[in-house]
Amino acid sequence: MKITEFTYSLGKVEKGYNNRTLYINLTNNQIKSKPVTQFMKDTFIGGRGFNLWLLWNALPKDRKVKWDDSENTMCIACGPLGGTPMYPGSGKSIVVAISPLTDSIIDSNVGGYFGPYLKFAGWDALEMQGKAKSEVIIFIDGDKGKVVIEDGEGFPSETHLLTEILTEKYGGENKRSVSVVSAGSGAEHTRFGCLNFSWYDSSRKVVRYKQAGRGGTGTVLRNKKVRAIVAKFSNLTGRINNPADFDLLRQVGTAYSKEIRMLDPKQHGMAVVGTTHLVDIMNDFDLLPTENFKFGSHQ
Repeated sequence: MKITEFTYSLGKVEKGYNNRTLYINLTNNQIKSKPVTQFMKDTFIGGRGFNLWLLWNALPKDRKVKWDDSENTMCIACGPLGGTPMYPGSGKSIVVAISPLTDSIIDSNVGGYFGPYLKFAGWDALEMQGKAKSEVIIFIDGDKGKVVIEDGEGFPSETHLLTEILTEKYGGENKRSVSVVSAGSGAEHTRFGCLNFSWYDSSRKVVRYKQAGRGGTGTVLRNKKVRAIVAKFSNLTGRINNPADFDLLRQVGTAYSKEIRMLDPKQHGMAVVGTTHLVDIMNDFDLLPTENFKFGSHQ
């Protein structure tokens, strides 16, 4: 069941920007567009910078806001290069909110398709504030230019089941056009719940996931009674971000990709092991929070 709907005109990304962000207040179901100023672009660029700026301006300045207060604002964004296929790491998104673990601001980096799809759908960032009265699903349709808050009751809480259902519901035959952000039942009972960002693997024909694992952002999402956020965009092209200098971007991206292919197997093994390789490196440089930060490495 549709609770509220907001329509907007589909535009064109120019030099990596849509020049607007999407604001949703879950308490009163308000949805609106906010402008991205030249000051924001020059000072904060995008991604984490945009998120921190939006969060700073959303929070009241006369008192401390705790993680489970209605004013706590979750922001998701990628940078101006988000979704540029020839540039390594451009699929990443950044999530910012007040953390349930520290009651201070946390940012978490995550892969998946959501950040780029959000940008291609017409938004440089998503800002969510307030708390819904009951479970809701937020659907950002970049094909038709609409944002819908829908009733989320009756859907499974387990991410692997929920995401498959929503990918089928909103993607239909083109499942690759959909990315889902969700948090499972574990996030409802802990303060360190992850956010799951989905992407559809066309070769395996399965939904796969990346996690924003720092700071308990999944717990914040569930506290706001958001079952999932869905972004859809179908009309992908290699130049959809319209970078200011496409040839230079491709040249630099190709050089980085070559360097990663040459050095990663010898130095980090990121393609095989992932970020767990950092454990050994942090141990060697006394950066591990061993015994509750008493030491920097395992003695």
